[in-house]
Parts: sequence; structure tokens; C-alpha cells
Amino acid sequence: MAGHSGSFRSQLRELARAYDIQTAYTDFWGQRRRAEPGVLLAVLRALGAGVETLRDVPDALRERRQELWRRVCPQVCVAWQGAAPALELRLPARLDEQRAFVYRLSLENGQKRSRTVRVGELALVGHQTVEGQRYGVRHLRLPERLPFGFHTLRLEGVGAQASCLVLSAPQKAYGLKEKTWGVFLPLYALHSDTSWGGGDFSDLDALAAWTAEQGGGSVTTLPLLAAFLGQDGEPFEPSPYAPVSRLFWNECYLDIRRIPELHSCQAARSLLASTDVQAEVTALRHASQLDYRRQMALKRRLLEVLARHFFDQPSPRQAAFAEFAAAQPELDDYARFRAAGEHFGAPWPDWPRPLRDGRIRPDAVPQERANYHRYVQWLAHEQMQAVADKARRHGPGLYLDLPLGVHAWGYDVWKQRELFVSGVSSGAPPDNFFAGGQNWGFPPLHPDTSRARAYGHVRAYLRHHLRHAGMLRLDHVMGLHRLFWVPHGYEPRQGVYVGYPAEEWYAVLSLESHRSRTVLVGEDLGTVPASVRPAMARHGILRSQVLQFGVPRRMPARAVASLNTHDSAPFAAFWRGLEGRERVECGFLELADLRQVECEHEDRKRALVAFLTQHGWLEGTLDPQAVYAACVAYLAASPAQFVLISLEDVWGETHRQNMPGTGQERPNWRRKARFGFETFSHMPRLLEIVRQVQGLRTGKRAPNRTGTGSR
Repeated sequence: MAGHSGSFRSQLRELARAYDIQTAYTDFWGQRRRAEPGVLLAVLRALGAGVETLRDVPDALRERRQELWRRVCPQVCVAWQGAAPALELRLPARLDEQRAFVYRLSLENGQKRSRTVRVGELALVGHQTVEGQRYGVRHLRLPERLPFGFHTLRLEGVGAQASCLVLSAPQKAYGLKEKTWGVFLPLYALHSDTSWGGGDFSDLDALAAWTAEQGGGSVTTLPLLAAFLGQDGEPFEPSPYAPVSRLFWNECYLDIRRIPELHSCQAARSLLASTDVQAEVTALRHASQLDYRRQMALKRRLLEVLARHFFDQPSPRQAAFAEFAAAQPELDDYARFRAAGEHFGAPWPDWPRPLRDGRIRPDAVPQERANYHRYVQWLAHEQMQAVADKARRHGPGLYLDLPLGVHAWGYDVWKQRELFVSGVSSGAPPDNFFAGGQNWGFPPLHPDTSRARAYGHVRAYLRHHLRHAGMLRLDHVMGLHRLFWVPHGYEPRQGVYVGYPAEEWYAVLSLESHRSRTVLVGEDLGTVPASVRPAMARHGILRSQVLQFGVPRRMPARAVASLNTHDSAPFAAFWRGLEGRERVECGFLELADLRQVECEHEDRKRALVAFLTQHGWLEGTLDPQAVYAACVAYLAASPAQFVLISLEDVWGETHRQNMPGTGQERPNWRRKARFGFETFSHMPRLLEIVRQVQGLRTGKRAPNRTGTGSR
């Protein structure tokens, strides 16, 4: 029996590799971690393999081999710069070499190309016998160059499963034309004298205009996607990295005052002017944290009145709405999905069975609720577009953030069930910060199904962002290569990596970025496989370089350089060494280990100061403001194409926006900036910092190497 068990385990590893599951990986500390058999079985089941126990592995392996070799051609082929590579065909060896077949190429622009080919004309590069069937491996090379686009190749006369998506794409994504800089502040944290507590699209517009006046090219914020904000019994999840969908915006950011229907709707104007609404607005403005439920409830009162008015009263704007709806094929489904969640007061897995399956009849939910969601998505598109169009006049424009995943109870998973893998969650392996690893809670995309569906969903959520973004951050860019999966019921440390066809993802990204003229930035922080950064460079994806994480030997030119991120401590907290005690408070660090962490932190500070002093950016002072100014000056003068300034660092904020690994017990994603826009936009220290950055970026100002940041 022991011999059989060893054979089963060997075949299990082979089966895992056939699904591109890594059976072992090197962790943060350089140790080799091997996957447990139970974890491999769970991940294989999630991917569709018929395995319950080790005894099922031989049959599943046989079936997987046959499945792969029955595919006459690959599901996807990448034609970099329009030059198609040799396409590997797997044909039964018994086929007569005089056998003729036809390939038909359907271009994205509607053109058709075809050619008749004989089997014997194709170069034979080898044979393979798979489960008793002998195959000949032959190469088919398309003779013509291809225009950039998403094309379909079909082979007729050589069996089933003979079609291929041909991605003809530029080798590199769209790039920045010159060095520039921008500012960062989450939109929920940005507030003004006119916003209702948290920031809105008008505040984003004001910040973008102010940044452009200072010479900056971009304003950066966190994801702005639709979220579960606890309305009518729905879940509550304020994290911008767990959206309801990556296809729709968050109406919480709408500026009610800028909605055209407000001028023609007396009921809405009366409600807005009422004592209770104005009192609520005042209370929200004076709160130190954003109360999403309360703010959304207030805005919704107004938006529902405006939506009823819009759909009940004829208006010239209805033609514009109809045009928008026609261009958004999923709008009605999304609106009904949100309406159903509110109607039943529960997430979709708890709905009546017919409604769980990605389709809702128009009469199954209250039409008024569905109309509300259709209307607010149109308004969000209008207000986002207005901000984005104006921001692009002065540089790249808005720098948006694309999260890695979506909420498990969200619209995308409900609608595109086959695209997402159930039974597992995405996460990260153990590292020096999270010794037990991380479970992010959202289901990963299925590698095979995404390819089989020609990356349609991926292209849709990319275009949703790229139509407004001059720059786009790709959260956890390592996920283009491999993603850490944690089966339900297992600890995060027990997870395994599953591979993705990276070159295909880069082709989709490159093609779409050129179409929208958007610069792509990869978040490549954490455990990064050796292949990732060379691939990013090869395809023109900017890196993320964070100075607080370590001074680079040489600042890369193709990078977005910053002092920190939204997940790390602001500079003032970093300088004061507050991170260690914060980790102890959160349970991520034992008190006995705090001293070692504090010593390591002091070493990082000394290394930073030594670097700044050695290169002439700092002279004889450890004053925090002087060190901060020296850091910013170094970044501004560096070769990095884009430098990002966190506004909260300028006034010495010590509280971070998010503590990874924590939830509702901390004020993650809710802390408003200490100062409102009207105050910080006239702050002398901020104005001096951005003047220095602009001068160093453009070469019109000599470096101020005193480290004081002032004259």
C-alpha cells in the first residue's frame, strides 16, 4: 500500500503541474516550501479536476493529458508587433500528409483572410504518444503581418477544438513622454468646505486643477469602484480593494450639486434645503472619520428623488442616457443585481435559487430600485469623464487604481460564475510582516476559462478604467504571472501558487493601453518572482519604487517613485519608529520581538540618512522635516519617470490609511485628511515642496541640498 501511496503522490504532483499549479516555492526567507497533498487536491478540485482522494489521481491525470492534446491549436497566440509566431498544431500522426485544411482568420476590424494548407507543408518538429494516441507536432506560421487587435483563427478540416485567439499587440505599453510628478490622497479622505464629509468628484476635480497649476501632471487616488456600503441589508465592506464590481463606479463620490436634474426637480431642491438634510451635512463635515453608511444614506435620499424625476419627466438628457446605456451592455444586469440585494436584504448566495444564476428578469425586482442604479452609474460616468478630460489637458491626467479582485458576493462573481474559481481565495504567502500569510477573501479568475472566453471580462474592466485614466496602477502585478491560492478550510500559510499565462496578459494590457493612451504601473512590492521585473521592463510597465522600503542602488528610470504607500506608515510615523508597536497592538508581532524590529528600523533610518548625506541632499541635521524634504528632493531629481507625493506626509500625519491584515476593528479606509482642501492648498510648506519638485523634475531649479526644504 505504501508503494501505491508514493505512486499516487508522484502522479498528484504531475497532475498539479498539468494545471500549472506550483508544487513548491521559495518563500521570503529563501526556504523551500512544498505543498501538502490535501491542498493540491483541493486546488485541483476547484480548477475542475475530478479528484476527491489520491486514488482518483491516475484517472484525472489521464483525462487532463487527453484534454490538452486534443486541442489542435493553443487557445491563445500572441503576435508581438504584428508578427505571428509559429503556431504549434497537435495533429493525429495518422493524418495523410496530403490532407488539406483551411485556416480562416477573422480580424477585429471585420476583414477576413483564409488559406488552404496541406498537412505535409507544415514543419514536423516531433511526435508524442499520449494515452495510446500518437500525435505529430507541426508548426503553422501565418505568412502575413497582422494589424493590432483581437483576432480569431479557425482551422477547418483537422478536427474539433481548432480555434485560437490571436493577440496582435505592441511589444511595450503606452509610455510617458517626459518626467513628471503628481500628488496622492484617497478621495474619501479628501474633503472641502462643500463636500458632504468624504470627498466627491468635484473635490477630485479641484485637486487636479490645483496640481496642474503647480506644474504636476497627475492626481492619484485609490480605487473608485462600486462598493457594498450596508444599504438595505446588503453587506458592508468599505475597502476599495474588495469592490462589488470592476465594471461600475461608486455613486458615493457623486457631487449632488453638479447633477443637472437638480435644477428642474423642485422636490429635490426642497429636500436639499430642508433643515434635517442640512443638519446631517454639517454633522458629516465635522466628523473626523467618514461614516459611509450615513453619507450614502443621505445622498441616496436625494438621488432617489432625482432618479424618479428623470424617468418620469421627458427630458432632452434622456437621449444621452439611452446612448450611455446602449454602450454599457451589463448596466441593466448590474442594476437588477443591486436591486435584488436590497430587496432581499441578503447577499446573492442567499437569494431564491433562480436568481442566483446570473440572470434576473425585469419583473423580479422593484423597477424603481433598478432605475436608481442605472441612473447613478450614468451620473458617475458623466462626473468622472468631466474630471478626466480636464485633467488630461495638463499631463497624464487621473492616476487610477485597478484592484486585483472583487468581493465574493459581488456582481462580477454572480454574473460571470465560470470565470471565478470557487472554493479558494486569493492571498499571499508568509513574509516578515505576516508570518502566517494572508487570505484576501476574494475568488481568483480561472486561468483556462479567461483564455477560452478571449479575455472578454478582463478587457471590459480594463476599458472601464482606461477611458478615464491617464495612468493606471495594477494592484499586485505579480498576479499576471502567478497568484497564491488558499483553499477554503486551510490556513493562508498552506496555500499554493497557480500560474497564469503572463505574456497573454501583457499583450492585452499593452494593446488596451495604446488604444486609450494610458500609462501602466505595476505594484511589484512584496515577494516578487525573478521573472516579473524583467517582463515588466520588456513590456513597458512602470515599476513601484518605495524609498521607505530601502534605498535602491540605482533608481530605475521606468518607475513611479514614492516615499511610501497607502498600506505603509506615513513618513512621520516611519521616522518616529511607530510601526513596531503598531504591529504589536495588531497581534502581528510578539512583544518579545519588538526590540529586534526596532533595531532593524534604526538601521534603515541610518542607511537612509547616510545615503542622503553622501549624495549631498542632507547636511548635518536629523530634523524630521529636513530629512523628509531631502527625501522628496532626491526622488524629484532622480531618473524615475514619475514621482508621487503623498499630501499627508507634508503636514506630518502619523496615522496610516490602512493597516493590512486588519478589518473593522481599525478605521481602515475611513480616516479623513487632517486638513481640508481650502486649507492645505495654501499651506506654505506644501507650496514650497511642490515648487521644488517641479523645478527638479524640469531641470529649471538647482537642487536645494541643505535638506531644509526652504530658503
